[in-house]
Amino acid sequence: MENKEFYKEYMECFLEENSKVNLISKNDEKFLWEKHVFDSLAIEKFFYKYSPKSATLLDFGTGGGFPSVPIALTYPKIQVTALDSIAKKIRAIESIKDKLQIKNLTPVCDRVENTDGKFDIVTSRAVSSLDKICAYALPKLKKNGYFVAYKSRKSEEEIENAKNVLKKFKAEVVDVIEYELPLDEKIDRNLIIIKFK
Repeated sequence: MENKEFYKEYMECFLEENSKVNLISKNDEKFLWEKHVFDSLAIEKFFYKYSPKSATLLDFGTGGGFPSVPIALTYPKIQVTALDSIAKKIRAIESIKDKLQIKNLTPVCDRVENTDGKFDIVTSRAVSSLDKICAYALPKLKKNGYFVAYKSRKSEEEIENAKNVLKKFKAEVVDVIEYELPLDEKIDRNLIIIKFK
């Protein structure tokens, strides 16, 4: 993972936007790196095991741009679409994109079910339960594409509840990658890796 210094300018831009639009809570601002940027960058664990570093990626329900913006910054060969239905959040991401000149980032204000195109990778972080987000994510994947769902420790229960939707779309959970956030309190996180056949 890149060092924190690499993201300094981005985090300054983000905090400037956060002062105008509430992208994350004021409480969370002091944990911007640990809870949001570091967490977003956990996708490197997926890339290491599964995927080339050049691809198309859709991040839906991107909110303040997590994980879309840190991914676009870190992997310039990945074409990242940051999707959210809330216009002010997409405007904030557009502002960050322009200030940092992130050429491989496309912010889009829309609902995921209205978007065209298929992607190599779809990501979603802190949006909804796995069964619900699979129903939106899986139709957006190319054949042999991957859905990477950022989740907390409840992953086994969520996977169980998503069995029917996975079967419907001929997809399967191929991995659960565990990691911890760099905080004093122990916060376990998971990437649930789902392959669309």
